[in-house]
Amino acid sequence: MTALAPTEAAERTGLTLDTLRYYEREGLIGPIDRAAGGRRLYSEDDVAWIGIVTCLREAGLGIEDLRRFTTLLRGGAEAPDRVTFLRERRAELEERRRATERALAVLDDKIAYYGASR
Repeated sequence: MTALAPTEAAERTGLTLDTLRYYEREGLIGPIDRAAGGRRLYSEDDVAWIGIVTCLREAGLGIEDLRRFTTLLRGGAEAPDRVTFLRERRAELEERRRATERALAVLDDKIAYYGASR
């Protein structure tokens, strides 16, 4: 298995080194293996998991939600508990999407109104 240096992991994930360290401190990723000198070594599995965390973070999940999800996975929670958590987050995201669409419609109306009056 290929071990990636922190800079390589940051490059692959599009995150900064500080963000990677922060995610590790918060328990969202890891534990990350260490070289004899203490330098972090990221595996392909680590990079894949970081991708999931990043996706969920970009979708608007907060650190507490991500901690909860990670705990559900690592703690051996039953699949229905994981599914319930994910369905609840999905419902929240769906509502946020609808609110965004309503806001976009208002903005489109205003753009059309002000654009027509010029």
